[in-house]
Amino acid sequence: MKTLFRGRRLAALATAILIAAAPAGAKAQEFINILTGGTSGVYYPMGVALSKIYGDKIPGTRPSVQATKASVENLVLLQQGRGEIAFTLGDSLDSAWKGDEDAGFKSPLKKLRGITAIYPNYVQIVASKESGIKTLADLKGKRLSVGAPKSGTELNARAILGAAGLSYKDLGKIEYLPFAESVELMKNRQLDATLQSAGLGVASIRDLASSVEIVVVEVPKAVIDKAGAPFVSAEIPANTYGGQTAAVNTAAVVNYLVTHEGVKEELVYQMTKNIFENLGEVGAAHSAGKAIKLEGALEGMPIPLHPGAARYLKEKGLKVGS
Repeated sequence: MKTLFRGRRLAALATAILIAAAPAGAKAQEFINILTGGTSGVYYPMGVALSKIYGDKIPGTRPSVQATKASVENLVLLQQGRGEIAFTLGDSLDSAWKGDEDAGFKSPLKKLRGITAIYPNYVQIVASKESGIKTLADLKGKRLSVGAPKSGTELNARAILGAAGLSYKDLGKIEYLPFAESVELMKNRQLDATLQSAGLGVASIRDLASSVEIVVVEVPKAVIDKAGAPFVSAEIPANTYGGQTAAVNTAAVVNYLVTHEGVKEELVYQMTKNIFENLGEVGAAHSAGKAIKLEGALEGMPIPLHPGAARYLKEKGLKVGS
């Protein structure tokens, strides 16, 4: 009986040790909160792809994807330590680093650190054919959605319209709505046009083009030159959207993946490494991801690199500043 009792005590002790050890194991997991954008944009599906890659390829991590209002909100959350990696437009990132209050940053966000440039966002101004809008000048007096307030898209809208000699006061009505909601209003004839800054083939515009005859409005090179950096001239190829039979010139600005200084070097190294070692999966999530190239990782980076990202990029032969 003594032997049996002693055996049960040992078994109970072993179970207690295992139970006590379990929370410690859970605490050892590295959380990777991926800050994206609206679910109908480009950031979100690419964030979902990264979450799967990280969960599969980086042992001991627990990735999650957070839908947000995109660039500005993402950068503020990173500064607060409420995410580990985020998508952002280059102009928003530059404004955050400098502390541009008009862009939504009350003070410089100096905890931000760069990971890599990814793909260009195209400023895509799409009108319903029945609105009669064919040029930027035709937007005067019309109803336009410019994206969520102080989002990267809305900052792009201010810059491009301003360079074209238009202000919000010149428009008939301004709506500050995410992509999908803007499209629903256009389908219901409550809006004439939407401005969406995103990768090519954005789902919301594809959806719109399947329901309504559209016109993709040109942003002329002269307007882009007046807007200045970080905007560059780019082309939306013919047939990117249903009914768009000709290529259309527009403005583009580079997107980035960023983190903050408090994220461990090894974790950022692994996050960076697994982006570039799994580009096929990223590109499969959205066609914009096919534009991500290792050789362009440092293109126009307006903030210091995180040491983890710098280590990986140096290993791959890129010239990284000290």
